Order: sequence, then structure tokens, then C-alpha cells
Amino acid sequence: MTAKTMLLPLAFATLFSSAALAADRYTLERTQDGYVRLDTQTGAMSICKESGTELVCRAAADERAALENEVDRLTTRLGDIEKRLTALENSSILQPGELLPSEEQIDKSLDTMEKFFRRFMEVMRDVEKDATRI
Repeated sequence: MTAKTMLLPLAFATLFSSAALAADRYTLERTQDGYVRLDTQTGAMSICKESGTELVCRAAADERAALENEVDRLTTRLGDIEKRLTALENSSILQPGELLPSEEQIDKSLDTMEKFFRRFMEVMRDVEKDATRI
């Protein structure tokens, strides 16, 4: 028996076992327009149509992959937003306690406004006095 003769049964055995594994890996479901082939290992789906004596399959739009891509994109974006928020919270620009003025700042502002209005009223009184003289 030659080496080629010994390899021939091995090649057939490999071919048939591969075909058997492929048969277990994919499932076909009949639809109105043809078939849907599901890869049970990856979850990928293909749309298949009969063309003469052959079954021709093309990849279906993989909504699952699109959804996973969108989830990954949003997860990345959320992570970036959380980093920016943490940086803002830790910055000296804006602290939660600084959103409202302190009592001291309010008193100082009111004192300034009071001085302004007192002087304004004095000016108005002077204008009235001058107006009555004319």
C-alpha cells in the first residue's frame, strides 16, 4: 500500500466529518421568499434563495452587530461625559457651594446698592430744587 493510497481514506474521513460538523453548525428555516440560514456558533444570519438547482446565500443586515456597535459607541461616549463631569466637579472654577453667594457677599452687595440709591435720591432732590427755582 502506497502513501497516496493510505491518505485517500483519511481525506474522505476528514471531508465527511467536516460536512457533518457544518450540518450541525447551520440551520435553515423556510420563509416566503426562500430560506434564512443561522450560524449556530456565531449567530450570523444569511438570506438564501433558490437559483436553479443551487441555494445561493448572502449575508443579511446584521442588526445584532449594529446594535452592539451602537452600545459600544454610547458606552464610550458616556465614559467621556463622566470624565468631563468629574473634571468639572474637581475644578476650582465651579464648586457646588459657590453656586450661591455667601452672606458676606450679599451684605456687601446690598451696602453698595444702598449707597447708590442714597446718592441717586440726593441728586434727584437737587434736580427738584433747581426745577422749582426756575
